[in-house]
Amino acid sequence: MSASNSIPRLAYLVSEYPATSHTFILREVIGLRARGFDIVTASINADARPIDAITEEERAEREATYVLKRHGVIGALQALAWSVRHHPRGLLRGLKAALGRAAANPRFSHKHLFHLFEALMVGRWMNRQQARHLHVHFATAGASVASLTRQIFPISLSMMVHGPDEFSRVNHEHFSEKVEVADFVLCISHFARSQTMYHSPPSHWHKIDIARLGIDPGVFKPAERDANDRFSVLCVGRLTPAKGQHLLLEAVTRLRANNQQMHLHLVGDGPDRASLQQHCGELGLEEQVEFHGALNHDQVRAIYARSDAFALPSFAEGIPVVLMEAMAAGLPCISSRITGIPELISDGETGFTTAASDVDELVERLSQLLADPDLRARLGAAGRQRVCEAYNLEHNIEILAQRFQDRLARLA
Repeated sequence: MSASNSIPRLAYLVSEYPATSHTFILREVIGLRARGFDIVTASINADARPIDAITEEERAEREATYVLKRHGVIGALQALAWSVRHHPRGLLRGLKAALGRAAANPRFSHKHLFHLFEALMVGRWMNRQQARHLHVHFATAGASVASLTRQIFPISLSMMVHGPDEFSRVNHEHFSEKVEVADFVLCISHFARSQTMYHSPPSHWHKIDIARLGIDPGVFKPAERDANDRFSVLCVGRLTPAKGQHLLLEAVTRLRANNQQMHLHLVGDGPDRASLQQHCGELGLEEQVEFHGALNHDQVRAIYARSDAFALPSFAEGIPVVLMEAMAAGLPCISSRITGIPELISDGETGFTTAASDVDELVERLSQLLADPDLRARLGAAGRQRVCEAYNLEHNIEILAQRFQDRLARLA
């Protein structure tokens, strides 16, 4: 489908765009543009990666994106002066909302005033871009700015909710207010939709739709491996406590004690890197665990092709795009039986799910995959089919485009 002429120019607001961990937003923007949507992008923070660490696509997006923090105090004051002249009543509404949030969280009152100034900058930028609808991923800091923008300026607003971070501090983040301010809300899973409904008044449930994420199965596809290669397990994700990578180190140690050798590839960076490397040293796993750091889209795809299985023993997740990528690449996947993951992986059919924090079950599943190439092949094929059927990027962007068409037509 193509966007009709009645669809306004869309402005996407992201905390950091483009970003290694949010490649799916880049794919979404490009896919919607290919369907005739006119989209401009803004990022609160600049992409700090060196130029040689990003792809050509990412470079083009970075050059075209308005970055708020590059304009600093001068940009904020210019936006304030412009808003006083052109939207004085809206500015008062925004100020009242920001002060209300600050009063509810006195410790973080400065944060809400920063958000107010950022909202003024977004509104002024949208005016220059002649964009009338604002879309934001994640109901966290970016949505705080976006919801203030919606209260100040004559625009419409939509929000994509992922979970679980949005649901961990709903009062602190004023989640219910964001849902109430938004004109419509999209959720990536039934889990995310259920939690959005749980934390919102029923009078706003009619705004909430599901729009799944997806990947391109033509880009992520199975690759043949040398049967003599050692068993290799891949984990892609930020090195943070939420991802549970320390459990994988324990699992590698236990498998080694059972004379089962595996090599673990950790792709990503983050605050847990130092403790993970220290843990590796304590367990004597330096030869079995490889830290690759943060890699771009093309580099990650190359590592999928060299791996036998994928593991992500997270404590908190939405539905990770990296799981979809790994499944599409034909890798048998193991992840935690939490939040939206069972919507993607049916245990024993399209992959394995384990109880979060259960190292015994994680070791058992890794041991099964290590010992049984036929099981790896069967689960890998079934996982790929599941992604092709329900998490195909082209199909799901088509659904997202229709959601925008329908919802924006009602607002016109």
